[in-house]
Amino acid sequence: MTDFEWAIGLNRIMLKTVGLWPPDTRDTRENIRAKIRLTYNLITLLFILTIPSLIALIRVWGDMILMIENMMYSIPLLTTVFKVCIIWYKQEDLLPLIDMIERDWTKPKMKEERDVMLRRAKIIRAIATCGWIVTSFTIIFTFGLPSVGMTIRHVTNLTDPGKPLPIQSYYLHDVSKSPQFELTLLAQLLTLITTGFSYTGIDHFLGLLVLHVCGQLENLCLRLTHMKMYSDFDAALIYNIKDHIRLIRSVEIIDDTFNVMLLFLVLYLGIVFCLQGFLLINVVNQTGQLSYVHVGWYATAIVYISLHMCLYCVVGEVLVTQSEKIHHATYKYPWYNIDPKTSKNLMLTMLRASKPLYITAGRTFPMTMSTFCNLLKTSAGYISVLHANQD
Repeated sequence: MTDFEWAIGLNRIMLKTVGLWPPDTRDTRENIRAKIRLTYNLITLLFILTIPSLIALIRVWGDMILMIENMMYSIPLLTTVFKVCIIWYKQEDLLPLIDMIERDWTKPKMKEERDVMLRRAKIIRAIATCGWIVTSFTIIFTFGLPSVGMTIRHVTNLTDPGKPLPIQSYYLHDVSKSPQFELTLLAQLLTLITTGFSYTGIDHFLGLLVLHVCGQLENLCLRLTHMKMYSDFDAALIYNIKDHIRLIRSVEIIDDTFNVMLLFLVLYLGIVFCLQGFLLINVVNQTGQLSYVHVGWYATAIVYISLHMCLYCVVGEVLVTQSEKIHHATYKYPWYNIDPKTSKNLMLTMLRASKPLYITAGRTFPMTMSTFCNLLKTSAGYISVLHANQD
């Protein structure tokens, strides 16, 4: 149990904070508290950040620079709302996967299998730790730089009639006076923290699920490779076949839960990558108006969203690679030297493993590094189109 708590601890803390961790059906009080946290998170996300930023977008409509700058915030906020709603709707479907991970950690296993799981868990914890750090620095820069007089966005009378808020937004109350401005600033800060936990926590949760399955596929490959070591070959083969079917079904649940979200995120990356790339080029080309703060902020934003999409594609690529190794392990086994009935079962496993396992974007295309490279290449091409149209 200690290994299990260590493996999922950071991911669970991040999602429990915003009420998105799949609840334990045996604890009614914790379920109620989780629903309260989730409801609060969603309401504040909508009414403190998302809706005011969209109203501000309507107000600046027609000014290309201000529109793009606004969409750098409003699109990620809309994406977070979409991700939160999907995970909320799919919580019951994800609970069996959490139970599966707990059983895999607590059941007896060989030292080699535990080492594989620990190696995958270290990767998961490293990703979650980086998410904590990046989210913290993003919030610090977003609210810290304006406090020392360094703005990270264009400030105009149209968007900021009084004191500028860190996030371009429009409220029905007058935020130019005290204490309305300070209270609104505090509300934005607290909401942005929970939004960061929601945005990054869901990404890391997907990584947790897929990388755990990858670790189990690697253990399955080890067992299939050393089938000669087992005294009861038939029993070992039956166990491995059942385990393979279990992992295939787990991937199907993961893909069914996240495929629509991944399709939305692919579109989001393409749009935001183009917009931020355009703003970066625009700032660099403004002779005598170059702001190192703007250049650094836009470049960091591009890297940040690219790394998140890269995370999806990397874990998808690892899943494909590990599933293909199952096919190679059964193919290389000397099945022609064993009983014909047993070899038939082994060949069926080989045929089942011949189709790689994928997580997909909208069941349209697989999330692999090839997809990621093609997406970046296409988005970079549209940046030049936007810049040419402005000229």
